[in-house]
Amino acid sequence: MKCSEFLKELTDYLDDTMDPNTKAELEEHLQWCHNCYVVCNTTKRTIEIYRGSQLYELPDELRSRIHSAIMTKCKCHQNSLEAVESVKDDGVATTGEKPS
Repeated sequence: MKCSEFLKELTDYLDDTMDPNTKAELEEHLQWCHNCYVVCNTTKRTIEIYRGSQLYELPDELRSRIHSAIMTKCKCHQNSLEAVESVKDDGVATTGEKPS
């Protein structure tokens, strides 16, 4: 079995909705193919984590810190955009190139 064939069958394998012969082929492939094993195992664990997940309410202090960090990042990004616009308007190049 090729990796591409394995990946096509991965969903059915994880959902346990395939015939026993195909399942046996996939499990044999997993025995020797590290890459497919990692993909399968990671996907399986991700599903398990999210299957039992609940919404988690953030503490107010953490929510404030995250909000502040995002706003600071947005302001830095806005300042960068304004600087680029200023260069365009003034015709001043900041990369050492002369304006054309």
